[in-house]
Amino acid sequence: MPEASGAAGVIGASGRSGRLGAVLAAAVPGVCSAAVAVISVGGTTVAAGAAGELVRYSGPSEALLAGRPAARRDSIFDLASLTKLFTTAVVLSLAEEGRLDLGEPVTAWLPDAPPGVTPRHLLTHTAGLPAGHRAHEEIPGDGPEIHAARLARVVSTPPSHPPGGHHLYSDVGLIIAGRVAEIAGAAPLDELLRTRITGPLGLPDTGYRPARSLLPRVAATEYMPGRPGPGCVRGEVHDETAHGLGGVAGHAGVFATADDVLRFGEALRTGGAPILRPDTVAEMTRDQGVRGAAFGQGLGVRIDDPAVAGPLTGAYGHSGFTGTSVVVVPERRLTAVLLTNNVHPVRGRAGIRDLRHAVAAEALRLS
Repeated sequence: MPEASGAAGVIGASGRSGRLGAVLAAAVPGVCSAAVAVISVGGTTVAAGAAGELVRYSGPSEALLAGRPAARRDSIFDLASLTKLFTTAVVLSLAEEGRLDLGEPVTAWLPDAPPGVTPRHLLTHTAGLPAGHRAHEEIPGDGPEIHAARLARVVSTPPSHPPGGHHLYSDVGLIIAGRVAEIAGAAPLDELLRTRITGPLGLPDTGYRPARSLLPRVAATEYMPGRPGPGCVRGEVHDETAHGLGGVAGHAGVFATADDVLRFGEALRTGGAPILRPDTVAEMTRDQGVRGAAFGQGLGVRIDDPAVAGPLTGAYGHSGFTGTSVVVVPERRLTAVLLTNNVHPVRGRAGIRDLRHAVAAEALRLS
């Protein structure tokens, strides 16, 4: 099938944005089908670009679709593990209000949780919990009662190691953190996200389970047999565990535009207002001295993670499995966001690390 006209879908055709757009265009469609990046220095957007198509393939055979909407700056992506940063912000906002204590055992809220584990352990990945727990495979079916049963199963996951030891990156830990937030905050996690983070920051396109009206702006992810509907996943969370929990979880499930993620990162860079206090952000972004990590570990954030920051130093942020990342460099007054669908139509596409590094290099040049 021939390429559709305008398949590159590049914006930012001149100047600084032109260079960033060229970086993104070079990655399409080999690394990802769609990519959007935004770079801000000193609170001003100095470059933005979009390339590719939100839905390119009909399935794993990579057969091209006839209608392939172009990626735009306002396109919405599945953030995957960038969700962990939003969950961390919710937890820390509750801690500021005294609704929870980062050093208190999680069993105070969840009696079936592993003993001795605290919210601080969860946010620094030192709870000794395994990377994942595929409760959706253990408990078949669908519906709120099934989702609740799976969540209870995840909460009671046996630890792999004693808490407080070496770094062990864990989706389970952030799922438990999200559940603690729900109990301490007396509201579902998606509501806490709206009232404590996206509402105060004015992030209209950020949240769990995007409305059907937003679907034309949402990038597709992987072809996943067993999901309802034909073709690749679009508009529902890619992560199987989050999907099995009903689409709302502490480790994955948030969708957003690059500009919304940028605004969130800028809020952290400038002290946290209106969602967190400056002292809270300072603690969040401080290296917590975790053993066994290839980078510094803050509360929720990674510090100088070479896989994400590339040539940038003094950076904190996170990456997501779908091909997303955000990097904040306070000394350079810099925030850079890259959103892609690297898993469309299948996972394992090479080059996302190189693309993250290329965007980071462009951010370094502009700062």
